[in-house]
This record gives sequence, C-alpha cells and structure tokens, in this order.
Amino acid sequence: MKVALTEVKEKDKSVLRNLLELYNYDFSEYDKQDVNEHGLYGYTYFDHYWTLDSRQAFFVRIEGKLAGFVMVNEHCYVVKEPGTKSIGEFFVMKKYRRKGVGKRAAKMIFAKFPGKWEVIQHWDNKPSQLFWQNVINQYTRGNFKKVKAKTEHWEGQALLFDNSDKLGKNQL
Repeated sequence: MKVALTEVKEKDKSVLRNLLELYNYDFSEYDKQDVNEHGLYGYTYFDHYWTLDSRQAFFVRIEGKLAGFVMVNEHCYVVKEPGTKSIGEFFVMKKYRRKGVGKRAAKMIFAKFPGKWEVIQHWDNKPSQLFWQNVINQYTRGNFKKVKAKTEHWEGQALLFDNSDKLGKNQL
C-alpha cells in the first residue's frame, strides 16, 4: 500500500474542510464538542494554514486516494522554543486504520521537518496515546520524553523529541 503526503493547496481548502468535519466528529467523543447551528464543527485556525508560514497542511493519500490529513504548526503547549513543530491535527479515515497508514504518514511528516517536536494527545483519548507512543518510540528508538501538558482549556500528554540529526529517517 503506497502512502503519500501531498501539500494541501489553497484551491483544495474545501476538501480539507470536509475531512476536518469527519475528524471533529470522531474527536467529539473526547472533547465533547457540539456542532453549530449549521450542523458543522468548524475549525478556528483553518485559514491560517494558507496565510502563516508556521502552519502546513498535507493530505494523506493511499494509491492516490484521499485517506486523511496531517496539519503541522508551531503552536506548542510545553516547548516554548521558536520553530518547534507540533502535530496540530492528524486524521486517518477508519477504513485505513490499523494498516500502518498512520504510522507511515507520521514518520514521513517527522522526516519532512527535522527539529524539535511536541506531539500532544487528549487525556481521554487512549488509542491516540498508544498510537503516538508506539510511533515516536519506534521513530526515535526510544529517545523521547513523555510529560503532562495542561492549559486552561485542555489537558493531556505531550511526547517531546528532537530529530535534528534526521534520526529515524531510515525508519521510513
């Protein structure tokens, strides 16, 4: 199964917006969000992915077909060092889960952006915690740190690592 990341171009914003609705529907189990009066969840920082250099969005494709997305930004809860990357959102459609697609996409995105990383997971989202711990442990060969992350509106765990030396590139 060939996994590829393709940059979300501005002309494809509506496709990403649709996929974000599926993602937010899945995630509402953990963050307890409701849809608005239009039946949508929305995404506050959506347009920033085309106006700020510190944010990038990618489609995950399997054999050319849409399978999900990865949104990368520099908004971190724990690491306050400029340039540190964070997985803003990560989504693989259910039919592609548990087939190595997410693991491959995650490793590809880490390799694309060498440097310091913070990957957070909601405290109640145990499947996400297990997924990210497994992927990052394998990618970094155990060279990461797990810490509790908390803000006024959010609590969870953060996995921190530095792949500046392109550690894990051969793990792709």
